[in-house]
Amino acid sequence: MGAIYRNVLEQIRMAFPQPVSDRVHDSYFVHSIMRAVEAVDAMKSERPILGERGELDYPTARRSRLAEKGSSVEAVTQELVQYCSGLTVWGHPRTQQNVVPPVTISSLIGVLLASLYNPNLAWDEYSHRVGLAEVEVVGIMAQLLGYDPEQAGGLFTFGGTGTTLYGIKLGLEKSLPGSMEHGIREDAVVFASDSSHYCRYNIAGWLGLGSHNLITIPTTIHNEIDLKVFREQAVQALQAGRKIVGMIATLGTTDAFGLDDLQGMVTLRNELVQEFSLPYCPHIHADAVIGWAWSAFTDYSFEVNPLGFRPRTVRALAGACKKIRHLPLADSIGIDFHKPGFVPYISSLILVQDKEDLDLLQRPQDQMPYLYQFGEQRPGMYTLETSRSGGGVLAALGNLKLFGKEGLRVIIGHIVEMAQLLREHLESHECMTVVNRDNFGPVTLFRVYPEGVDTFQIKEAEMHDVAFRDILLQHNAFNRKVFDFVHQEGMAGRGVILSLTDCYRHTDYGEPIVALKSFILSPFVDESNVEAVVNKVLEARKLLTRS
Repeated sequence: MGAIYRNVLEQIRMAFPQPVSDRVHDSYFVHSIMRAVEAVDAMKSERPILGERGELDYPTARRSRLAEKGSSVEAVTQELVQYCSGLTVWGHPRTQQNVVPPVTISSLIGVLLASLYNPNLAWDEYSHRVGLAEVEVVGIMAQLLGYDPEQAGGLFTFGGTGTTLYGIKLGLEKSLPGSMEHGIREDAVVFASDSSHYCRYNIAGWLGLGSHNLITIPTTIHNEIDLKVFREQAVQALQAGRKIVGMIATLGTTDAFGLDDLQGMVTLRNELVQEFSLPYCPHIHADAVIGWAWSAFTDYSFEVNPLGFRPRTVRALAGACKKIRHLPLADSIGIDFHKPGFVPYISSLILVQDKEDLDLLQRPQDQMPYLYQFGEQRPGMYTLETSRSGGGVLAALGNLKLFGKEGLRVIIGHIVEMAQLLREHLESHECMTVVNRDNFGPVTLFRVYPEGVDTFQIKEAEMHDVAFRDILLQHNAFNRKVFDFVHQEGMAGRGVILSLTDCYRHTDYGEPIVALKSFILSPFVDESNVEAVVNKVLEARKLLTRS
């Protein structure tokens, strides 16, 4: 029996990278990866997807069971590659869907290296120089965003939701000291705008605050938090004896790239502390998972414009920087490198202005008797996660070194320039209107109208006049049909893949406004791809008008 077991074990050992270098097996390992990459590459075409996109058979998937016998690396590779069929090619110039970027070779190598040797960032004993890389990224980002690198701290976590969760958890410990040990014993609230990411509901619920203790503040027509209403609601909460755990400022909303007035929120917070003699300072977390990259322009000379961006692009970049430059005022900042950092999922950093804030989350050593007996870097003593991969860290560091500040400016500037070109092309047609004209990022929300509609007046009428409710609903349905046609054509390789938002914002009378959405994140997008969007939308409008 022992001999049979050893024979199988030898086969299994061959499926692992060898712990001691073996030139023959090392070559086999590299070749195996190359074969997988080549097989996926063979799925590429002019269409912005890999292979074919067919129906997904979930009932059959649920009936899957573990086989009695194992398989070979080669056979498994062939099977795994098939799961890539139908995936969107985010770097394709015909892809303008939501906020998912293509990834660089450097960031892929970072993920591969971390996956190969599996460092755990919980402790420098298990991560060594990869743990050092995390500290490097924190230092780089602190300086880039305007924090004092000597005083700031941070850690990589499980996504943008994780960064905001850490920010609000820090606010909990500041406003309700000891809640980590004793739970939440007082009535407490969190503030965020109605354009902020929906993860706010998860965070309030999962932290035990309850989603009903999340106070959502309306946004202005510029998609930024309404400070007047914010003040009224905050005063009301404090007068009712409720604690303010945290305030979420969004610097780059997912739908419209709206930018909250962070400076105004901090001023308001400080006034409330003084006015109500609060024994704590409500924590302000900047959800800048998208907007952080614009910090590369905070010291850029827009007047000189050394990179030669078009005038409209310069204005858009400067307009965004007017808000982004206030990021250092926040107590913590959420950063996603897997958005405008062009790295694979997941690579998210929670950055704190004062690293001592993280001590509020510290657990005693005796709760972890088999860890942390030595070493200088032991973040696992205060992180939510016990295990944290080094993949996101090495991917982020790889791209920060690859791009430098100039490269980051160039790629962000380019996608903004393409978005501005799209807006120019859209607005050159009377039948279309850009609804987030006052927002300056790479995302463009627009509506298209049937013949006979005065598009110079309709946007305001639909927003404010309840008498236009039925017309609004008709136009919402029309835009959905336009999107369906454009999407089908894009998947067939005859156009561009866009997104749709079912609610860009609500009208004054409570109805959602539907909009088509172009989110440009591929460096391969050029003016021809922008023109293709407009042409395909016009084609859809023409067909729908005839039918």
